Amino acid sequence: MEVSFDLFGTLVTADRPSDPAAAVATELEKRDVDVPDDWADAYAEPHVDAPEGAEVPLPAHVSHALASRGVSYEHNAVRRAVVAAFDPDVETRDGARAAVDAASERGPVAICSNCSVPELVGRTLVRSAFDRDEFDAIVTSVGCGWRKPAPEIFELTAAQLEVDSDRLVHVGDDSRTDGGVEAVGGTALLLEEHPLETIPSRLATLAESEKS
Repeated sequence: MEVSFDLFGTLVTADRPSDPAAAVATELEKRDVDVPDDWADAYAEPHVDAPEGAEVPLPAHVSHALASRGVSYEHNAVRRAVVAAFDPDVETRDGARAAVDAASERGPVAICSNCSVPELVGRTLVRSAFDRDEFDAIVTSVGCGWRKPAPEIFELTAAQLEVDSDRLVHVGDDSRTDGGVEAVGGTALLLEEHPLETIPSRLATLAESEKS
């Protein structure tokens, strides 16, 4: 059995800035980038005409927002500012450790996470009870270019685990995004119906049904 887990809100709780635009502005100013007076408006506006379901990396969005106001900057200041603005405290959720261990006993395991900030998933895992090496694949929207529920991100996750997408079991907390695995024939285990503490027994039940 091949299982993927959503990260944020499923395996971990990670805080995020209450005002992302202001947090990014603070980090831009630290790097001598001129922040326009109407930065909140610029940050809120769409600047990249991306296909439906595509992920726009936050540094690209911020770069285009600055450009829309005629602001230039040097080198990778925007990327560094965005990464610094989203630097969370992380707490591993109760039941997460047992759920991942149970999945690992049955086959390959992946992270499949929406995240528009480069490096954030890796830094989050470092601060959690998990090690990156525990996962056979880590697929992020910022890395692959597609956000859940887009079928492409689930198909890539399945491919990374070397399994057809209709065999993928995905555990997540959001029916709108994580439920998208069902569009590629996979199985969604949503926390509103299957709390983390019940995932080991649910995976055992699914494994038994595969044998019959």
